[in-house]
Amino acid sequence: MENPVVPSAFLKSSNSVETPTAIGVSASIISPISVAPVISFAKLTSVIQLAALQAEIELLLTNTWVDHVNKQDYRGGWDVLPLRCQRQHLHAHPILQGFAIAAGDDWENLPVMLQCPEIQNLFNQLQCSIKAARLMRLKAGAEVKPHRDHQLSIEYGEARLHVPIHTSDEVSFLVDNKVIPMRAGELWYFNADQIHEVYNRGGEDRINLVIDCTVNDWLRDRIFSGAAHE
Repeated sequence: MENPVVPSAFLKSSNSVETPTAIGVSASIISPISVAPVISFAKLTSVIQLAALQAEIELLLTNTWVDHVNKQDYRGGWDVLPLRCQRQHLHAHPILQGFAIAAGDDWENLPVMLQCPEIQNLFNQLQCSIKAARLMRLKAGAEVKPHRDHQLSIEYGEARLHVPIHTSDEVSFLVDNKVIPMRAGELWYFNADQIHEVYNRGGEDRINLVIDCTVNDWLRDRIFSGAAHE
C-alpha cells in the first residue's frame, strides 16, 4: 500500500534535533528542575551486544528511511528509521511516525521492532518510560549544524539517549563545545537543551539508536552517576 500523503502543514520548520523534532506542535513553557551543575552528557551503564546489534541493523538498511524534515539544519544526508511512535501514528506516513510528537504518554513500538530483538533487549534494561525511538543515519561527509532543542533535558523531565551502532573516530558530537567521547555499543545521555552539533568527516555512514525517555529517579540517578565518572 502506498504511504498516505502528508499534509503540508506538518512540514513546517521547527527546532531541529540530533533526533527528530516535533511537527506542528507548539512549545509549552515548562519550569526546569534545578540541577547543579548542569550535566552536558553522561555515559550510562548498559549491556549491549554490539556485533549482534550491528547485524540487526544491516537487515534494516533496505527499509524505508525518511529524510530529516528540517533541511536547513544540516548539510549532506541525514535520515531516520522510526522504531517507536505515538499510537495515533502507527498506520500513518513514516514522516509522522518519525517526527510528530504531541502531548501524551501513549507510545507503542512499530512493527519493525519485531525484527529488532537486540534493541528490544536494551529497551527492557531502561527502567523508565520510553517515548519515541528511531535509528538516525548521518551520511559520510554530512554535518548537523549547531542548534538546541529547547526544554529537552533532565531539568525539564525528558532525556535523550544515544547508542552509536556504526561510527568512527571521524565522527564528532559536540555539546556546549565539548566533545562526547561516544564509542560504538555505549549508551549516552546528552543535554539537547544546550547547543550541539555533529560532524561525520569519515567515509562511512554513522548510525545511532536514539531514544527519548521520561525522567524518573532511576534514570536521574544513572545520569548523575555517569556524569561523575566523565
